[in-house]
Amino acid sequence: MTRQRRLVQGVLFVVFVLVPLAEIYVIVQVGQAIGAGWTIALLFLSGFVGAWLIRHEGARAWRAMREAIAEGRMPATEIADGALILVGGTLMVAPGFITDALGILLVLPLTRPLFRRLLAALVARHLVVGAVAVRRPGPGPAEGPVVRGEVVDDD
Repeated sequence: MTRQRRLVQGVLFVVFVLVPLAEIYVIVQVGQAIGAGWTIALLFLSGFVGAWLIRHEGARAWRAMREAIAEGRMPATEIADGALILVGGTLMVAPGFITDALGILLVLPLTRPLFRRLLAALVARHLVVGAVAVRRPGPGPAEGPVVRGEVVDDD
């Protein structure tokens, strides 16, 4: 098994087994500390706050992306922000306090630059950059046989 495959399996195990178990544990602990009703109310409140943050911060990121495009520059930061807001808001809508905490960190403008740098480093590590041959019309070596001739303009 390749190293990358083991890494993917490990991440999937953490995401689909360990995180839900940790969420259940934390929810039970919070429920014992403040009561079941308040715990459920907090979970609903975090879902509504997550939905509001997706809408609010998502709209801000969309405006910033449109401005970058209008200015003629590549909206890389704005696209990364949009992705982080989407993932963070989705984590906040999902029930659980651990995912809510991570979601808030991904969505808030104060902490988002840190995660943007982490995302950029992750993407850069997995990108394969290679030279691409581009054929441009004009003078230069041509492929195939060269036919000598004269251009006749009918004007």
